[in-house]
Amino acid sequence: MGNKFVNKIWNLLGVESEDDYDEDFDGDNAYVPEEKEYTAPATNKKSKVVGMPGVPQVKVIISQPNTFEQSEEICEHLKEKKSIILNLEYVNKDVARRIIDFISGAVYALDGNIQKISNSIFLVAPFNYEITNDVVKEDIKNKLSVSWIK
Repeated sequence: MGNKFVNKIWNLLGVESEDDYDEDFDGDNAYVPEEKEYTAPATNKKSKVVGMPGVPQVKVIISQPNTFEQSEEICEHLKEKKSIILNLEYVNKDVARRIIDFISGAVYALDGNIQKISNSIFLVAPFNYEITNDVVKEDIKNKLSVSWIK
């Protein structure tokens, strides 16, 4: 009776008795382990691992419209939060002015930004882009004759 009690305690602790070791050997005295299936204990805790959101892909569209009707397509790109480089070099001056007026209205309505790069090239960006222009600041500083600003 005492031996059974001790074996139960050893089994509760996960220690095998000497009788169990004899059953694990086959006739050639080679050790044959028992196959046991392991299952992880179930936990109700929420995981503290948080996935990183994907980095959004930035798209810049280069547009060279020929007619005023193409300005609506440029505004659609702006609504899709894509920035646009607008080249108006090969457009009639009056048509270019109408295109800029139309796109400027869309930029204002969508809280975007528009920046003149050269006489006929513009950068149009949605509200989530910030356009900074250090070149203009340097030109203004160089043109001023006040020495204390430099």
